[in-house]
Amino acid sequence: MRVGEDAGMASGVFPEIEDGEDALFKIGEMAKIYSVTLRTLRFYEDKGLLHPKREGSTRLYTRRDRARLKLILLGRKIGFSLRDVKQMIDLYDPTGSNAKQLRLTLDKSEKQLGRLQKQRAALDEAIEELGSLMSVVRRMLTERSVAVANSNVN
Repeated sequence: MRVGEDAGMASGVFPEIEDGEDALFKIGEMAKIYSVTLRTLRFYEDKGLLHPKREGSTRLYTRRDRARLKLILLGRKIGFSLRDVKQMIDLYDPTGSNAKQLRLTLDKSEKQLGRLQKQRAALDEAIEELGSLMSVVRRMLTERSVAVANSNVN
């Protein structure tokens, strides 16, 4: 989860924002752009995931905050805990190779993919069982409808 200019863009889920390097967004604008609540943004700030600038009581989000929010939302979407997301994001060093961050992200991603694949297998099994149950219930209803119709004829 590299915090860079293209953070979160690979998934194509987040809007492209045309702005300059120094553009600042207020909390309401951030909430609207990323379809989150004000409470969510404040929560992420309380957890140390976002670090908006302050002008009085107004929170102002930088390009870095927007990149971090994209990564937070992407991480949550694929099932990472906020602790995991913070751990991965906090390892980012704009002047370094970020090899440690990339290794950690890959390790956590491989583990999460395994969990998601197990969940998918369990869901596929449950769907198959539910379909079988529905077939049995339909057959029982059909048999009972025929039995009732036959008893009304006699």
